[in-house]
Amino acid sequence: MPTAILTGQPVPGSSIETDLRSLGFDVRTAAGAADAETLLAAVPGDQRVALVDTRFVGHLHALRLGLTDPRFPLAAIPGAVTAQSAGRQALTRAMARENSASGSTAGGGAPARAKSSVGDVDSLADRVVAALDTDGTDVHRPELGSLVAEVPADPQARNEARQAVAAVDDEAVRLKSAVKSRDGFFTTYCVSPYSRYIARWCARRGLTPNQVTTASLITALIAAGCAATGTRGGFIAAGLLLIFSFVLDCTDGQLARYSLQYSTLGAWLDATFDRAKEYAYYAGLALGAARGGDDVWALALGAMVLQTCRHVVDFSFNEANHDASANTSPTAALSDKLDSVGWTVWVRRMIVLPIGERWAMIAVLTAATTPRITFYALLIGCALAATYTTAGRVLRSVTRRAKRTDRAARALADLADNGPLAAFVGSLRSPNTRFHPSSPLLLAVFGVVVLAANVASGSPSAAAVGAVIYALSSGVALSQPLKGALDWLVPPLFRAAEYLTVLVLAARADANGALPAAFGLVAAVAYHHYDTVYRIRGNAGAPPAWLVRAVGGQEGRTLLVTVLAALLTASQFTVALTALAVAVALVVLAESIRFWVSAGAPAVHDEGETA
Repeated sequence: MPTAILTGQPVPGSSIETDLRSLGFDVRTAAGAADAETLLAAVPGDQRVALVDTRFVGHLHALRLGLTDPRFPLAAIPGAVTAQSAGRQALTRAMARENSASGSTAGGGAPARAKSSVGDVDSLADRVVAALDTDGTDVHRPELGSLVAEVPADPQARNEARQAVAAVDDEAVRLKSAVKSRDGFFTTYCVSPYSRYIARWCARRGLTPNQVTTASLITALIAAGCAATGTRGGFIAAGLLLIFSFVLDCTDGQLARYSLQYSTLGAWLDATFDRAKEYAYYAGLALGAARGGDDVWALALGAMVLQTCRHVVDFSFNEANHDASANTSPTAALSDKLDSVGWTVWVRRMIVLPIGERWAMIAVLTAATTPRITFYALLIGCALAATYTTAGRVLRSVTRRAKRTDRAARALADLADNGPLAAFVGSLRSPNTRFHPSSPLLLAVFGVVVLAANVASGSPSAAAVGAVIYALSSGVALSQPLKGALDWLVPPLFRAAEYLTVLVLAARADANGALPAAFGLVAAVAYHHYDTVYRIRGNAGAPPAWLVRAVGGQEGRTLLVTVLAALLTASQFTVALTALAVAVALVVLAESIRFWVSAGAPAVHDEGETA
């Protein structure tokens, strides 16, 4: 149980102790600053501890935001500071230094030499926070907005603070803050107005975000099963269930923000289940179409490839510019100007076809039309969105005077997913050899074009030769840091090359089950690539080198698939694709699960992703 240590002069009628207990804290009262230090040392190091001024006046949700968010080792609001196990040493050191400098005794009150930032009140909690700031320690300070959090200096100020608390509806603010500040039009106006109340209902019944996330996945899988029936009733049920799954998908994040229930496991589930739900639904539509005599597996696989490549463009661009210097450009300035005009914001968000709009379109078209029409609309819409976003980012990159950092170059190299073959080729380059800054992108484009031309020729042996050249160019491309203005395009180029090679070769095999097997293989590899993205975003680095070697890297898998297509019959190729899909899925899932449920995994949440 977390412990809250109350310091300062008690205030008759104060609700602070009751509020802290309602948040799950074991409350202890310190007779003075030195006594507070003693009580702090007595709290086990693996437990959360908070230092709170007894004169605190504010909303309960302000205390909740400041003292219970599990994502930050140290956090503070006026009159209160908290530390989890990772921040305990810094808190203890700051407390000891403050008490030593003030010369306080066990029976004495807080010294008068330092004042808090709230009025002229001398608050031990605020002085400790100031000491932490002096040390350069990162202390999270939540945005309170209209919420009140103060340590009033006198009875009049206390009365005014209490009136300010009464003037603001704590629960309304909490509900509003449960909704993401930036989201798509459909989500903002058609889901969030009521899903936030579902989130509150779940919180009051003790449900967790992970349980809601799992319910969303199960609902989407049932929707996929309904679509797989191939009947009109099944398609209608599938569309309705897909929308309900999306409502639950919004609810889990809102529940996490409403109740501050963030977890590493929840981060992993949230980061991966959206893709699993959507791609499973594509498979369900393809199965349903097949029952009606229409083979749309190539369209389903194409939709998955296009959507995955869109995400890689997003991730690569963001990582390339995460900490770039001189991060400005005329295109960015124009974008900011457009954002100042209300209606353009929503138009631009809808153009990119974010997950809310996309799933709504898929659901309506599933219920009203056929899987083929659904996939045609999806491919056209995603292609237009990809063109719009990629063109805008290219313009920003070429007009921006930014120096790429080593971290950005490393992240792009990890996203490229080069395997042992490309690594060996890259190691052959002399350290003294210098290429033009645009060389990595040009080499990547060269390899992709050669591969595409040879695969399109229709000759299996030519495809294999093209894959060899592609593997060589991949290795040379990444033999120097990816610091060029457009080098963030290298990972999505590699994704498109690998996935489309599998698609084309499977379609050309013209064997029963070849395209479904290819769908499974691309889904397994795409999961590996998404897993890489979320590790990087959590500052945990790329997956271990042994995993990349075990699954061959992007160039190794591409070469292997082309060689299998050249050597095997159509039916044998189908079996080989199936076996490869199962093998890749088992290896990457096992390692991913091990990592994300481990204690050292980062708490990454998909807050910024609307696509």
